[in-house]
Amino acid sequence: MPHLSIRIDFDDEGRLGPGKVTLLERIAQEGSISAAGRSMKMSYKRAWELVSDINSSFEEPLVTAQTGGRAGGGAALTDRGVELIRHYRAIERKALSATATHLKALQAISRKGRRP
Repeated sequence: MPHLSIRIDFDDEGRLGPGKVTLLERIAQEGSISAAGRSMKMSYKRAWELVSDINSSFEEPLVTAQTGGRAGGGAALTDRGVELIRHYRAIERKALSATATHLKALQAISRKGRRP
C-alpha cells in the first residue's frame, strides 16, 4: 500500500517532516538526544544537527538539553515541542483519512498492485 508522507515548509525558516517529528518523539521517550538518534540508527552528530535545526526554526526551543557529567546529561521536549508533535500528527491523520481512497486506487494501478 502506498503511504503518504507529510513535509511542512516554513517559508525560509526550515521544514518539518516525519523524520524530525519521530526524533522529537524518541527524545521524549528516551530522555536523551543521543539515545533517540541511536534508536533511529542515526549518528550522534546528525541527531544533534537536526535538534539544532528544529530549535532554530521556531521562536521557542522545542528541545532542552543538559550536558553530561557524573549524573549524566539528558534532553526533554518543551511544552512547544509536545504541541508541535500533536499538531503534526493531527495533520497527518487528517491527510491520510482524506486520501485513503485515492491511495488505494493508486495501489491498484501500480505494478505491485497488479496480480498475474
